[in-house]
Amino acid sequence: MADRYDRAVTIYSPDGHLLQVEYAQEAVRRGSTAVGLRTNDCIVVGVEKRCSNPLFEERSMRKICMLDEHVVMTFAGLTADARVLISRAQAEAQSYRLNFERPVTVEYITRFMAQMKQNYTQSNGRRPFGLSCLMGGFDGDGKPRLFQTEPSGIYYEWSGNSTGRAGHTAREYLEKHAGELVDSMDEGTAVKHVVRTLLSGTTLNEHQLDVAVLRFNQPLRMIERPVLEDHIEAIRREIDAELKARQLANKL
Repeated sequence: MADRYDRAVTIYSPDGHLLQVEYAQEAVRRGSTAVGLRTNDCIVVGVEKRCSNPLFEERSMRKICMLDEHVVMTFAGLTADARVLISRAQAEAQSYRLNFERPVTVEYITRFMAQMKQNYTQSNGRRPFGLSCLMGGFDGDGKPRLFQTEPSGIYYEWSGNSTGRAGHTAREYLEKHAGELVDSMDEGTAVKHVVRTLLSGTTLNEHQLDVAVLRFNQPLRMIERPVLEDHIEAIRREIDAELKARQLANKL
């Protein structure tokens, strides 16, 4: 039956769905896992890197990018779609700075991107962007904010969230440790939680993930590979200890 209602993005199915939008959401669910976490004084984002070919030039594909000096973005879904959205969002951020003589707010640039996505769900001859974006940054008062946009054009604000192929598993980990995440807001702990969130649904090494930290009035800082390797080793020891503890509890 879907063949009758998915030929154009403007056709509703009998149960009120836009099937082309749902296909775009499925592209997100098949994309690389991305995680964002907001602390009291920084934004930490991490993303899974699918390509680990030794001949691949890493700098040619970055899934963590800056929309402005104070706004960072990562994404899950179609990288080609992301390139277009990133370019337009960067141009809008510079236009806002030129017109209003102040940096764009995080919510404004999020709303701009969400509106652009929504525009592509209501016109013939277009298709929705197969992309879910996590955008974090700082407003003028130095308060960190984290938003997520979906292919449908909706957006939410979060203290921490994930998207992509292991997004559900990663989100369960964040929800399970929500109290701990709120209480322990130092950068090192936040980076460790982001790394463990990425590891919760996948088996990655330090060369298959990128993690970055953004602080107020400071440039984006990528976490170095040796630091990621130390975190991964510590996390795997913790996971092994938790597994042994559960096995022991089951025997008792």
